[in-house]
Amino acid sequence: MLENLPFELPALHWRDLLDISLVAFVLYRLILLVRGTRAVSVIFGLLLVLLIYYLAGEFGLYTLHWLLANFLGSIFLVVIILFQQDIRKALAEMGTAGLWRRRSKPPEILDELVLAMMEMARRRVGALVVIERQQQLGEVIARGVTLNAVFSRDLLLTIFRPETPLHDGAVLIRGQTITAAACILPLAAGVEHKSDWGTRHRAAMGITEESDAVAIIVSEERGSVSVALGGKLTTALDEVRLKRVLASTLRR
Repeated sequence: MLENLPFELPALHWRDLLDISLVAFVLYRLILLVRGTRAVSVIFGLLLVLLIYYLAGEFGLYTLHWLLANFLGSIFLVVIILFQQDIRKALAEMGTAGLWRRRSKPPEILDELVLAMMEMARRRVGALVVIERQQQLGEVIARGVTLNAVFSRDLLLTIFRPETPLHDGAVLIRGQTITAAACILPLAAGVEHKSDWGTRHRAAMGITEESDAVAIIVSEERGSVSVALGGKLTTALDEVRLKRVLASTLRR
């Protein structure tokens, strides 16, 4: 039956199969990296531009076709400019074995950390805690006060007391250690204005946009606890939900 086909099927070598499999795997992982981010909207916008370019050529809209041809001629540079933050984050995840890393266990300090955050929420003490994961945050530590102290609930509560000089800023936790305090974080850009999102919330979204870190925020105005991951907030968490969200997130 195959002998009657009007064309000859190409012979597939094992290298071709390996090549196709690797490309499919990389594309799959890239889709997972950009899923749920603003990069998806930009990709759809570029696809729309390509469609308009094609239709302009088909219907003889020469001026529009010429303009889009010049725009698409530098598409590589455009993609780098539009996706510079997402590309940097993807490369950072690849550099930390983000494509193949194993599931990790939640830190042993999780129970004490949750209790400390809930206690500050009851006292209406503002706080921002960043938990480092695979991507190291050395530049964040450099902008704060280095402590390298073994984590304890009392120490964390003391740091965020309003009368202490280290309360203003973020605390960074690495493993079982409070690595730094009074850290300055990048603020999230392009966030829609919400009256209940203060500087701490924007800083938490900013650091989690640029890294795989997890940020916990206590609002002194409302006495509520939120968690930021991937630039998104999960708000109004009680003790049980906070522990569940952190355990699930830090296990990835």
